[in-house]
Amino acid sequence: MSKAEIRDQVVAELLAIAPEVEEGDLSDSELLRDQVDLDSMDWLNFLVALHKRFEVDIPESEYKSLRTINDLTSYIDAHR
Repeated sequence: MSKAEIRDQVVAELLAIAPEVEEGDLSDSELLRDQVDLDSMDWLNFLVALHKRFEVDIPESEYKSLRTINDLTSYIDAHR
C-alpha cells in the first residue's frame, strides 16, 4: 500500500468520525485538532479505527506526536 493510499484511508476514517468535515478543506500538514473539532473521545475512536483498519498498534505514548495527517500517514507506513 502506498503512502497516498494510506493517507486516503486515514482521511476516510476521519470523515467517518467527523462527517461535517469536507475532505477538500483538510490540510495534511496542519494540526488536525485545529482543523476538525474532535473531543478526546472522538480522537480516541479515530485512533482505534486506524488501529483496526491498518492492524497497527498505536501506543498511548505516541498520541502526542500524531498531530497531522502527515504524522499519521508516516507512522502507519513505518509500523505496518
